[in-house]
Amino acid sequence: MSSNLSDISHDQLAVRRQKLEDLRVQGVDPFRSEFNPTHTAETAVAAYVEGVEPEEQPTVSVAGRLKFIRKMGKAQFVKIQDQSGVIQAYARIDALGEEAYGNFKKLDTGDIIGVEGPLFQTKTGEVTVRAERYALVSKALRPLPEKFHGLSDQEQRIRQRHLDLVMNLESRERFFNRSRIVSGIRRFLEERDYLEVETPVFQNVAGGASAKPFVTHHNTLDRDFVLRISLELYLKRLLVGGFDRVYEIGRNFRNEGISRRHNPEFTMLELYQAYSDYRGMMELIQSMIRYLVSEVLKKEEIKMPDGEVIDFMGEWREARYKDLVCEKVEDPNWFDLPKEEKVARARALNLEVESDWEDYEVSNEVFGKLVEPTLIQPTFVTHLPKELCPLAKITLDDPSTIDVFELCIGGMEIAPAYSEQNDPDVQREMFEKQAGEETQNIDEDFLETLEYGMPPAGGLGMGIDRITILLTEAENIRDVILYPQLRS
Repeated sequence: MSSNLSDISHDQLAVRRQKLEDLRVQGVDPFRSEFNPTHTAETAVAAYVEGVEPEEQPTVSVAGRLKFIRKMGKAQFVKIQDQSGVIQAYARIDALGEEAYGNFKKLDTGDIIGVEGPLFQTKTGEVTVRAERYALVSKALRPLPEKFHGLSDQEQRIRQRHLDLVMNLESRERFFNRSRIVSGIRRFLEERDYLEVETPVFQNVAGGASAKPFVTHHNTLDRDFVLRISLELYLKRLLVGGFDRVYEIGRNFRNEGISRRHNPEFTMLELYQAYSDYRGMMELIQSMIRYLVSEVLKKEEIKMPDGEVIDFMGEWREARYKDLVCEKVEDPNWFDLPKEEKVARARALNLEVESDWEDYEVSNEVFGKLVEPTLIQPTFVTHLPKELCPLAKITLDDPSTIDVFELCIGGMEIAPAYSEQNDPDVQREMFEKQAGEETQNIDEDFLETLEYGMPPAGGLGMGIDRITILLTEAENIRDVILYPQLRS
């Protein structure tokens, strides 16, 4: 896609193209096949030794993109940015030689170069590479954005993420932290003897959740498949197979809407632990998130965009779903009301509900629109209506609910967890109620698998995108996905 940066002129492009041709005439390769730096910007700065004479300082080789050039006649200071950060380099004509320095002066911001030389410290205390040799590694034929604070247009930042990452340090750090979060999750689970596995993306039945799938056609097999909407059912098959602790971090696909917190292609963590239940999952997710905050991100608190501070180290609240809904509508008998009255009262609360909705759907609209956004501090919402998840154990003392929790933080659902249903007959009954007349959507293979015996288990899912929104203090899911889907 061609750039739509308004500050790029044809003259600027022409000047860079001419420099490219001049280099080639001189026999200089402007797009080298390799360069082997000995240090990153970060490790080079760390290699400087305080109190040591200049001639005893280490020689380093660094490479990266030119972000800043300050010309001073027969010398130049430049800033070089690599993945780890930025380091300064100092080039002089007497060190490089007249011809090499002449070409150095022709470098542009955006060019990728390598520099080698000893370290020294400037009068302002900045560790700098004194360039004795340099190489143009890759000539930038388009200039970087002029604005010093980088790209500000949200749409353009996403469509040209490469420029966003070059210019916006906050964006770079957010995606570094996303990788650290995923790595931290793996370390945490491996220390608890979880086994990472991979399950199919192409599936016969869109199971494990209620969502509209994407459909694709396999030419060799001459049949349609759906892209998975959940990781759940194949991971549970592994419990039957004798893998007691399994997890997967993988992509799910739901052919549904896009919002600040929803993307059709998203990354999920799902895990299952035999001989556990939803209470065991409470301890696990609390410990995991605290580990990510304190040990991975080295933070003590997380701030919401509105400035409210989330306390992860204090006590996490636990509340029943029904109690929260009754409290919000100010009626302890809400769940005993006929559906028609619920609809009328929900509309009085400015909720858009339809008369043909199921009873539980009306209550869930109250929860989703009026309760969940208020749950800023970590809250386990427990014992949801059984219709919301056919894969969980029914609560013994209340057959209208299931043994589950939804962990809500920052006004959004972060992680649901269940005591998993392992009775194949009850599971079939729940599937059939959910499917209604669409019985072809029942995963018969999974039900047959359950008949071989699945141990009691706790299961948990957590959206990687959502936990990253929360822990990196982002405002939009598009800020934490490198390349989200956009309109043409």
